[in-house]
Amino acid sequence: MKISSLELNNFMLFDKLSLRWSPKINIISGENSTGKTTLIKAMYAVLKGVSENRLDKMNKEEIEGSLVKKIQGVFRPDDDKIGRLVSRGSGGGRASLSLGIGGEDSVSVGFSGRQDRHADVSVNIGVAEDGTAPYFPVYIPPKEMISATEHFQSLYEAYHIDFEEMYYDLTKLLDRPLQTGSIHLFIRKLFVKRCLQIIRRSRMSEQQNSVVESFGRIINGSVVQRDKKFYLKMKGKGEFEMGLVSEGYRKLATIIYLIYSGSLNENSILFWDEPETNMNPMIAEAVAKLAEMGVQVFITTHDYFVQQSFNLLSAYPAAGAAPPEIKFISLYKEDDRLLFEEGATVSELNHNSIMEEFDNLYDREQDLIYGN
Repeated sequence: MKISSLELNNFMLFDKLSLRWSPKINIISGENSTGKTTLIKAMYAVLKGVSENRLDKMNKEEIEGSLVKKIQGVFRPDDDKIGRLVSRGSGGGRASLSLGIGGEDSVSVGFSGRQDRHADVSVNIGVAEDGTAPYFPVYIPPKEMISATEHFQSLYEAYHIDFEEMYYDLTKLLDRPLQTGSIHLFIRKLFVKRCLQIIRRSRMSEQQNSVVESFGRIINGSVVQRDKKFYLKMKGKGEFEMGLVSEGYRKLATIIYLIYSGSLNENSILFWDEPETNMNPMIAEAVAKLAEMGVQVFITTHDYFVQQSFNLLSAYPAAGAAPPEIKFISLYKEDDRLLFEEGATVSELNHNSIMEEFDNLYDREQDLIYGN
């Protein structure tokens, strides 16, 4: 089950927006304050709100409470008043957001600017055999959390920490046990090439093995977890505390561990907010394999390197291979309105703030070198 559409009305920066998504990879770009993060936070909050509990055991009021609580935790409006998420230009009107999921499922939430902790909710989802929603949203925020997992969860639960709830959710996923003892042995003792023989005997699928191998080659090692502490074990160099390695490697290690623990699987929807730090050309290919595994991916960025890495995959697929299903969304402002364009490649976008910034910097460099 993948997100097929999103509609926003009078929600924060957006007066009206209607988007359709790729079931594989979606790259969202735009200048600052054009709502990139708002889009993925809205989708994550709604999905997480209906996937954390057994829907078949909940009445309408309980489902409403779960959704409202998650929206409050993800967006953190003052005094938990969700009415503050209504567009300020709408005259205190009404906001709504609606997700289309797969072919028939949907979740809608609506509330007025005067409402504090209540919303009008419509949930039309066919639940899985265990009574839960048949998808698993995962959010990787700009700030990595794998180096802070040991204490963050307990602190968040005991104190009012000014962090959006996605950070807390991620540490809970990183606290999940591994799927099998063989993978546990793999993490503790072996490097990527040698351990593949052991992984293939585990419950991980062949596609999961391929994704792990791709990310493992980038960090040149494996992830070790002991007592909620994570280490990067690099070939020929030993173990390093996660706080001592680059932030880019910590984010990649996060994805590897989420695959190990089963949090990233064919039912997962991954929201990755600004993976700019230490971006490696191989990451786009690894993410493409993640999508082939069945994970729907949403990435926000204002970085030329990130956007172009995925554009090369889409514009120049391997010989004999079909281009990956990548959709590029560009958000831009026009007459104080937020609009968007979409395309299968970057060249199809007429408004592309990343390329415009790149061109402006190049022109400025030429002026400095050669004069006006």
